[in-house]
Amino acid sequence: MTEIRDLETGRANDARGDAGDYMAHTLVALKTIAWKETHRYLRIWLQTLLPPAITMTLYFVIFGNLIGPRIGPMEGYTYMEFIVPGIIMMSVITNSYSNVVSSFFGAKFQKHIEEILVSPTPNYVILIGYLAGGVGRGLFTGLIVTLIATAFADVRIHNIAITISVVFLTSVLFSLGGFINGVFARKFDDIAIVPTFILTPLTYLGGVFYSISLLPDVWRGVSMANPILYMVNAFRYGFLGASDIPIGTAYLLILFFIGLLGAFSLFLLHRGVGLRQ
Repeated sequence: MTEIRDLETGRANDARGDAGDYMAHTLVALKTIAWKETHRYLRIWLQTLLPPAITMTLYFVIFGNLIGPRIGPMEGYTYMEFIVPGIIMMSVITNSYSNVVSSFFGAKFQKHIEEILVSPTPNYVILIGYLAGGVGRGLFTGLIVTLIATAFADVRIHNIAITISVVFLTSVLFSLGGFINGVFARKFDDIAIVPTFILTPLTYLGGVFYSISLLPDVWRGVSMANPILYMVNAFRYGFLGASDIPIGTAYLLILFFIGLLGAFSLFLLHRGVGLRQ
């Protein structure tokens, strides 16, 4: 009986040791991919962080300072105060998406994605590693634009928890979108199709520069089908305490799409769609 117990104890210790080694190796893989993606956009900050800062500054100058006084107050706030959350969210969406799609397609094009795929790295680790780069760049850009906004408006945050959670979840969502675009892209032109023809129109029509209460009933109903509208308004609520849509609905929609796109991304990695020749 003693020998049997010793044998079982040894097997249990071996199992715990194997599990510990697996977790350690997985953590190393995750940290490596995440650092590679983070270092990538920090290393070329003149191309990744500076252009959006300049672009968003022009939005503040043109729409806020020049056009805003002619439009007047919006929903009880100055026009500049009203558009600040939307412009910040626009920069987060754009940069989260573009970072992942360009990085993952670049890995495919240069043929070094195979090195990760043939390793024992789990698919979810690969996905989270790439998302870390997109989320990091999106949040970093959002922070820069927020600091710039303080030079144009009195930026105050109504609810810090909602503000941080919404911007983080939105960044995750569009990083997933960029990953899927990168998987299906076959040439460099393909990574520009979705941002140009889908993402940009939805963003501009997502209530960044106006309240949907100004729209006729028909167009208001059409706008409610735009998911970016919910994200912009939820983020605006975090800043101003005002929103055109229920905050709970916005959270449910964001979490639903994160679950959907996340599951689809893992499925694509598992099947090797666009990756295995």
